[in-house]
Amino acid sequence: MWPYIDTAICKTARNIAKPIIAEQIPKYKIDSVEFEKLTLGSLPPNFPGMKVYVTDEKELIMEPVLKWAGNPDITIAVKAFGLKATVQVVDLQVFAAPRITLKPLLPVFPCFANIYVSLLEKPHVDFGLKLLGADAMAIPGLYKFVQELIKDQVANMYLWPKCLVVPIMDPSKAMKRPVGILTVKVLRAMKLKKKDLLGASDPYVKLKLTEDTHHSNKTTVKHKNLNPEWNEEFNITVKDPESQALEVLVYDWEQVGKHDKMGMNVIPLKELTPDEPKVLTLDLLKNMDPNDVQNEKSRGQIVVELVYKPFKEDEIPKDIDDPNAVAKAPEGTPAAGGLLVVIVHEAQDVEGKHHTNPYVRLLFQGKEKRSKQVKKSRDPRWEEEFQFMLEEAPTNERLQVEVVSSSSRMGLLHPKENLGYVVINLADVVNNKRINERYHLIDSKNGRIQVELQWRTS
Repeated sequence: MWPYIDTAICKTARNIAKPIIAEQIPKYKIDSVEFEKLTLGSLPPNFPGMKVYVTDEKELIMEPVLKWAGNPDITIAVKAFGLKATVQVVDLQVFAAPRITLKPLLPVFPCFANIYVSLLEKPHVDFGLKLLGADAMAIPGLYKFVQELIKDQVANMYLWPKCLVVPIMDPSKAMKRPVGILTVKVLRAMKLKKKDLLGASDPYVKLKLTEDTHHSNKTTVKHKNLNPEWNEEFNITVKDPESQALEVLVYDWEQVGKHDKMGMNVIPLKELTPDEPKVLTLDLLKNMDPNDVQNEKSRGQIVVELVYKPFKEDEIPKDIDDPNAVAKAPEGTPAAGGLLVVIVHEAQDVEGKHHTNPYVRLLFQGKEKRSKQVKKSRDPRWEEEFQFMLEEAPTNERLQVEVVSSSSRMGLLHPKENLGYVVINLADVVNNKRINERYHLIDSKNGRIQVELQWRTS
């Protein structure tokens, strides 16, 4: 790898050195300074030690100790007073403490998008100069000029907060950006077929987008009702309207055991005209297989209203690698309100007495949202995003985050266990637009959870 790094560093050094040389040479009455040769040689630097920092952002920070006594070939041609001198840099030694940051971290190889390199302090640089073709006294001030030029070049090129950015891959290709909001209003269902042998069914609706296995929305349960009315609205983030589709699934709620599916249907988002509401009456099917004869059986109908609202160009988050970037709320957000985004990242050291299969419950303004369940893990990672569209800023509101474990075993005496909770005041996120904190869980010995909050306004 060193030959490639050598080429990249030398190319960058040439580009940065040009304006610096142009600014400095008038002070020394020199006509021109040009690199004839510039390579760092075949010997790579050594890293005898390294510090690694863990943060709550999607990044990895390393601070290695760099020692380098290389065999560079750096030759500079200097013209002044009608003479030309060739200066060769020899015996170059560098001792530095760089900071290397890999971000953002991505779920695909090589697992990061960019490399950021900066110097925390001026490095120690030692070198000698060998003059070819002229005596050192022939050009006044030459030795001092070249020495100061190289020292300043190495010391100031990437001194913090300046940094060298090496792009590795386009993060947008590995992590699709949100491009719009799908507003779904579940209106009613008609002529549902009961699943229980005794009595009526208890239907509810589950909504989710294809290609998004982690997020779903559920209506309330309408007990003992085969013609339920919900009139409940949900906002779902869309990442690819050309390929994604909305899955509408109707279930029969059961207090114990698996919930029975009463029927389903799918609406491709590409069939929706942006910003135009569309009311659809859908026949409920067993599945989406057109050759399944069981789909000919009547299972009832469901009525939904859909509006796809694409983000405007300035609403799409451009800097996906900037962990502090906060997107704007989508069009249609109440003027005094906004979009509260809750991202549940991970937890550590959570443990139940009888089982540890944790998931997260978010309780806010009487609404409940749940994450997926991670089985048999004391250190679960969810990386799930939830959204609440609000009429006004939640300055005086609080969000309760609970970590719960549930067992899949039937007849267990302890089917659910609370592994801890935290109550978050939302005034900070309204004022700061974004917070990303690790909270100690109440009623847990050592448990902690990392939650990121964003307040997006239009």
